[in-house]
Amino acid sequence: MQSIFGTDGIRGKFNEEITYSLAYKVGYALGSTLEKKNPILIGRDTRVSGDILLQAITQGINESGKEYINLGICPTPAIPFLIKQKNLSSGIMISASHNPPEYNGIKIFDHNGQKITKYFENKIQELIEEANYIISVPKKDIPLNTNKNLINIYIKSLIQSMGGENLSGLKIILDTCHGSATTCAKKIFQSLGADVRVINDSKNGLKINMNCGSTNLEPLKKALRESPADMGFSFDGDADRVIGIDSKGNFLDGDHILFLWGRELMEQKILTNNLLISTQMANLGFENAWKKIGGILYRTDVGDKYVHDAIKEKKAVLGGEQSGHILSKINNFSGDGILTALQICKYCKNKNINLSDWLSTSFEPFPQKLTNINFGFNINKLNPKTKLLIYQTLENFQAIYSDNCRVFIRPSGTEPVIRVLVEAQNQKKVDSLSKAIKNKLFLEINKIIN
Repeated sequence: MQSIFGTDGIRGKFNEEITYSLAYKVGYALGSTLEKKNPILIGRDTRVSGDILLQAITQGINESGKEYINLGICPTPAIPFLIKQKNLSSGIMISASHNPPEYNGIKIFDHNGQKITKYFENKIQELIEEANYIISVPKKDIPLNTNKNLINIYIKSLIQSMGGENLSGLKIILDTCHGSATTCAKKIFQSLGADVRVINDSKNGLKINMNCGSTNLEPLKKALRESPADMGFSFDGDADRVIGIDSKGNFLDGDHILFLWGRELMEQKILTNNLLISTQMANLGFENAWKKIGGILYRTDVGDKYVHDAIKEKKAVLGGEQSGHILSKINNFSGDGILTALQICKYCKNKNINLSDWLSTSFEPFPQKLTNINFGFNINKLNPKTKLLIYQTLENFQAIYSDNCRVFIRPSGTEPVIRVLVEAQNQKKVDSLSKAIKNKLFLEINKIIN
C-alpha cells in the first residue's frame, strides 16, 4: 500500500481519498499505538466534512480504549500548544489547510505537540493496513461535547505573546476566509486595542478558502481600498499561515516576514549564526539580500515539517515558507498565522513605523512564476519504476540555477499536478523559460506514462 501520509499529514478529497472508514482506522491506530493514557485532543476547521470525520475518529479512539477531548472548530496551532499545556498524549487536527472545501485532511501531533515522525507514521499505517475491513457511516450522529475553556487558554497565550504591548491606534483588516480564524482572530486583535474590521468571517465550510484567504488576496486588497487601514492580514483555512498587505496594497509574504523579522532578531543578536531556515520556494532576491547583510539562508524541501527538522538540527530560532507558514521560538516552532500577524503589528508599534515604510526596507523580489501542469494523476501513486523515471526527468529540467536564474520543480503533495517555479532578474526571461519548460516537460512525462 502506498503511504497515506504526505508532506503534511493525510490529505485528499472527502469520500475519495479521505473516507469515514479511513478516519475511523486512523483514530483506532493512533489510540492503539500511544503508550500514554492521557486523552487525545481533537480539533477541526469549518469544512462540512469535518463533523463526520470527527465522528469517525472519535469512534476509532473509543474502540482503542483511549479517551479524547473535542476542541471543536479551532486554529491548527491551538492543538500543539494545548497538548503541551495540558500534558495530553497526542492531538489530531481535521483540516486540509489552504485546499478547497471538497478536500479534507488529518494532521497528527505527538505528546510534545510536534508533527509525528516518519517512524510513527509507519506504525499507524501498518495498523491501518491490517484492518482491511470497511467501517460504514452510522445512521445517527453521536453528540460530541466541545471543551470551550481550552480555546480560551490558547487565546490568552497569543495575547501574552505581545509582552504587554497593545495595538491601540492601529487600524487592521482581517480576512478569516470562512475558516478556523473566525473563532478567535477578531477577539484577539480587539482585546489588544486595535480597530478591527473582518471580512469573510462566517464559519462557512462551503466557502472556506474559496476566492479568499492567503491564497487569494483580492478580497483583502479590495477591503483596504474601500476602507483604508494601516494593514491587513489574510489567513488560510486552518489559520496556520498568513499573508499581509500594507496600506498601499503591497504584499507581505513569508519571505518578507522572514527577512524583516529575522533582521530584527539579528540586530538583537539572538539569531543563531544569523541563520534563517526556508524552503526551495524562497525567492532568490530574498536569499541574495539576506546574504548581503551577513545572513545565511538554509533551504529545505517544501513542507513545514522539513523546516521544523532543520530548525532543530541547526538550532535556529526562525524559519518558514513563502506561503506565510512561519515557525518561531515564541511558541515552540508551531506555525501560527495569528501569532505571526501579531508580531508584525508589535514590531511596527515598537518601531513607530507603518507597515508600508517598514516593508519598503525589505528586499526587491526577483520576478517569479509558478506554473501548475495537470497530468490527471498523483505521482506518488505510480509504480516505483515510473516514479523514478519522472523524478529523473524533473531533475534534468531543474538543473538551471545561477545568481540570476533558478528553476524548481516538484509534484504537489495534495493535487495531481507538477509545480514549476521559475525566477530570474527580468520578467521576459521568467515567462519564456516557464512556457518552454511546461511544454517540454508535458511531452517528456507523457512519453514515460504512455
